[in-house]
Amino acid sequence: MSDIEQVAGYPASRLEPSAPARRRLPLNRHRLISVATVVAVIAFWSIATRLQLVSPVFLPSPVAIARKFFDVSVNGFSDATLWQHTVASLSRVFAALALAVVTAVPLGVLIGLNPTARAIADPLIEFYRPVPPLAYLPLIVIWCGIGEPSKILLIWLAIFAPLTISTQQGVRRVKQSRLRGAQALGATRWQLIRYIVVPSAAADVLTGIRVSLGVGWSVLVAAELIAATRGLGFMIQSAAQFLVTDVVIMGIIVIALIAGLFEWGLRYLQRVLVPWEGHA
Repeated sequence: MSDIEQVAGYPASRLEPSAPARRRLPLNRHRLISVATVVAVIAFWSIATRLQLVSPVFLPSPVAIARKFFDVSVNGFSDATLWQHTVASLSRVFAALALAVVTAVPLGVLIGLNPTARAIADPLIEFYRPVPPLAYLPLIVIWCGIGEPSKILLIWLAIFAPLTISTQQGVRRVKQSRLRGAQALGATRWQLIRYIVVPSAAADVLTGIRVSLGVGWSVLVAAELIAATRGLGFMIQSAAQFLVTDVVIMGIIVIALIAGLFEWGLRYLQRVLVPWEGHA
């Protein structure tokens, strides 16, 4: 019996934290650091505004932002409440994302499996992918006008390329041993795609959707410059024109919170739908 066992009266192994507990401690510490960082930033922000180190015109206090949040939620801004602006923006982003999923994912699978298709599609995708969305915004207005289709098309173009590329990379990372094993059992080409290729590439597809959603939100403000009457981007632009800084900051915070919620949800969905990722 060890010294610890003699003093405590029971095995030393019972005094040591379990493996899950040892794993939880650093995680909780990191979360506390993250929370402390956010609290410190808000505290510094509050002190700076209270001491009038920065003019309220340029940086309103957190209390003013919170008050404006409730005011816009109830009374609205630019003829719409915060909820109506949010719904308008969400509908555009999700419409573009749905369109991208049904077009980019099949194309990514195709060019990941077929070198000829890859040779055809790669130059086109790589040609427009680095171009900022604002550069082809005037062309979209000329082609599609200033209605909702032009806004959705602009966001779709920004989402399409990263989702296609991530799907293609996922398909090309499929282990050949799995494909040969399925072929040896008599699997058809469609069965290979359905049961081997798509499940193996699912993690990359979901990662592509996460990245694409971030890109879509960043393009949202530009898309809502096209004669929009509602939307978070439109609200921010309208407030900026009249130096209503509290509404601008509030809109930015709302966009960040929604984007963070989507990121968390997609991470959780990825763990649920692709539990084998990293273990195969």
